[in-house]
Amino acid sequence: MNLLETAKRLYRLKLNQTLPEYKRFLYQDIVSSKAKITGLYGSRGVGKTTLLLQVLQNLNYKEKEKLYITCDHPMFYKVSLFDFVDEFAKYGGEVIVIDEIHKIKDFQTQIKLIYDFLDIKVFFSGSSAVELTNADFSRRYSMYHLPILSFREYLEISLNITLKSYNLENILNNHATISNEIINSLPNKKILKFFVEFMSAGVYPYYFEDEKKYIDRISENINTILYTDLLNVTNIDASKIEALKKLLLTICVSAPLEISLEKLAQTAGITKPTLYKYLNYLSRAELIHHILNEAKRFKNIKKQDKLYLNNTNLFSALCIDGNIGTKRETFFVSMLYKKYNINYVDYGDFLVDEKYIFEIGGKNKSFKQIKNIENSFVVADDIEIGFQNKIPLWLFGFLY
Repeated sequence: MNLLETAKRLYRLKLNQTLPEYKRFLYQDIVSSKAKITGLYGSRGVGKTTLLLQVLQNLNYKEKEKLYITCDHPMFYKVSLFDFVDEFAKYGGEVIVIDEIHKIKDFQTQIKLIYDFLDIKVFFSGSSAVELTNADFSRRYSMYHLPILSFREYLEISLNITLKSYNLENILNNHATISNEIINSLPNKKILKFFVEFMSAGVYPYYFEDEKKYIDRISENINTILYTDLLNVTNIDASKIEALKKLLLTICVSAPLEISLEKLAQTAGITKPTLYKYLNYLSRAELIHHILNEAKRFKNIKKQDKLYLNNTNLFSALCIDGNIGTKRETFFVSMLYKKYNINYVDYGDFLVDEKYIFEIGGKNKSFKQIKNIENSFVVADDIEIGFQNKIPLWLFGFLY
């Protein structure tokens, strides 16, 4: 049996698997994409494979004209991806989904050749680092980033309901009305109960497959990202992966501004320039957020950086307990970073899109630190509905 026949047989087996009915927020954009080549990138576990299989299932082609392959299958280790796709196209192939494309060492060259020479529609998925490894990707192909589940998506899946998303300006201007509408659409109207749950578990779709094994699965994914994915898409020495793990653990147990980069480099046993390179790797792998002070836009000003885990569920897998203030800030950053530019500031916690100032805290958080600052807001945990410039933290989970 040749390679193409084997791939078709594996695709038929894949078709026997039941796909979730729920479709993530990017589904409509991707299924209606007119681009010849469409790429989907994101962290491991966010649902890229499921989303692309849902797209493939609903495209208006005959079944024999479609194909799904995953590049982490051993049969693709020493095969030219271009030659394989060319063979499929010659025998009537019209559309192919290529999963885990970063497993192919020269995938960028292969995709370019397919784009230049073959008449076939391609969807591919890859590690978060893929999008950043070559500037041509964002120009030549239609690229989409799939982040973790938003709080809105978590509620939709958990309760089997449909909820709207809102842009930042709408939330800032109409948050009380929006909060009321959302709460009244919930079966038991207990938004804070669900929010507490989401802070601990549920940002990755596989939570709904096996809740009991969820934290173990996160730990496995962290190890796979560090020991497999990063080695494939960076030139990092395998012996330095333990240093990356030390960095993650330190970020988990520390308040953001308590972390001195000098001490962090010493803890990991690396130099400061190497530390910045490693922090970049962890950011690209979507394990951390690296937030700069807004003053760093001016190169002659030195300010400490803020480091956060990518999302609040990672605390459960890395260090069990985390500071509640850090978790609140982590949630806020994790929900905004996809669409908005975030810096931290000395007056308040965050500056978003160089316009809005946000101070994050509990329900009793006052405006003291941001008093008399234009476009400033308190984002408060443990409240259902806000008032004037005080907005519930949970509502920022409805941005996508």
